[in-house]
Amino acid sequence: MNSTLMTLISLLIVLSTALTVTTTLAVQEYSLDDLYRIALERSERIKISEEDLYISERGKDKALSALLPTLSAFGGFTRYSEEKRAAGSLIQPNDATSWGVRLDQSFSLGGKEVVAFRISKENIEKSRYDLHAVKEGYIFSVAAAYYGVLSAKKVVEIAMANVTRLNKQRDAAAARLKVGEVTKTDLLRVEAELSGAQSELVKAKNRLKLAKAVLARLVGLYGDYEVKEHPPTLAGDQGYSDLTLVTAECGVSVECLKEKAFTERAELRSAGLQKKISEEQVKVTRSAFWPTFSIEGVYAREEDNPAPETLIREKIYGGVRLNFPFFEGGLRRAEVREAEARMRQAGFSFEDLKKTISIEVETAYLDFMTQKGVLKSLEDQLKFAKDNYNSISKQYEFGLANIIDVIDSNTLLVTAERQLADAIYSYQLSILLVERVTGVLLKKIVSERAEVSKQNITYYSP
Repeated sequence: MNSTLMTLISLLIVLSTALTVTTTLAVQEYSLDDLYRIALERSERIKISEEDLYISERGKDKALSALLPTLSAFGGFTRYSEEKRAAGSLIQPNDATSWGVRLDQSFSLGGKEVVAFRISKENIEKSRYDLHAVKEGYIFSVAAAYYGVLSAKKVVEIAMANVTRLNKQRDAAAARLKVGEVTKTDLLRVEAELSGAQSELVKAKNRLKLAKAVLARLVGLYGDYEVKEHPPTLAGDQGYSDLTLVTAECGVSVECLKEKAFTERAELRSAGLQKKISEEQVKVTRSAFWPTFSIEGVYAREEDNPAPETLIREKIYGGVRLNFPFFEGGLRRAEVREAEARMRQAGFSFEDLKKTISIEVETAYLDFMTQKGVLKSLEDQLKFAKDNYNSISKQYEFGLANIIDVIDSNTLLVTAERQLADAIYSYQLSILLVERVTGVLLKKIVSERAEVSKQNITYYSP
């Protein structure tokens, strides 16, 4: 009996271990590049923009159809109530069958169809820029959420370390209280600080769960997962290496960055195309003042039963028409003025976007320089805070410092750790923001992925 029980216990332990290992292995870990790739594949927002591009391509097909003739076929069968004759001639057969083909082509002498076809091609290009802008904005949102998760994880680690330190301080205060070296207020003060630290730990863990949920929603992840930390960038002069793609032409100059943004930003290119399309649309609307020229060619055949002697069985004819509306109640003039107003709107939107991008570049540049400047100071501050805490802790052990000094030094240490963690991830994100506002972020990511793929192919090729 005991042997059977021991066997069952052993099996349960093995199964429990196997389940634990399986659960552990099931947690997928993602790097920032992995998140970029998955987000570009799964994002509904990007798919919507891709469908907009597809719709624009079909719009070109529709515009092309207006330049091509229309070929149609027709046919009909008529059954009459009775055969009728007059003066010995058949005037109504029992039934009649007719069919034929027709070729039609109509175009405006103002060239409306040609301009509309040109607009459709520009619309496709505009949709490509819009898709690029959506992708770039989305991957920056993914990067912001990614660094939000890393920051939240770091806050949890700091909170756990704080709880551990305060536990040690509580044990030390309790030990000294037993021997009468300190009063009970020391222990109570540490206990209060420990309770607050435990509360902060709970809040930090919940903030981490929320940050992971936001990232999972953006990328399209399911189940539990972990993220790999991107290699940190130093705040020294070598930190500019992360801006190589942006600064290759002019170094870190805000004016040059603005000019690069005016050249590279997909949103501005799209707005420029919209401005051009609006100008072309005015031409399309003005072409309504020109006449419409139409040509047609028809082949028709008719079969009657019985057939009259005068029946013409086949007809082949062509024709031309010129339609010139002289008065339509002022509709064309109103449409032209509306198109001109939209053209002016497009011009104002372009200039407004250009000014907005200029401010975005300057803001991102100044934020980058700020984060770069404070990072070194915060690193020094953390070093001093650690040395200060260690010194005061030892002084407290020997009765040379009181519990208030220890708690203050611990608070300073926690604050320095949090500030440095925030600064590190803010610095990383500020680099990406500069690349985003100058319009090279997506280009850089695609270039890096292509380079990695090339290296992998080279490595594995026989």
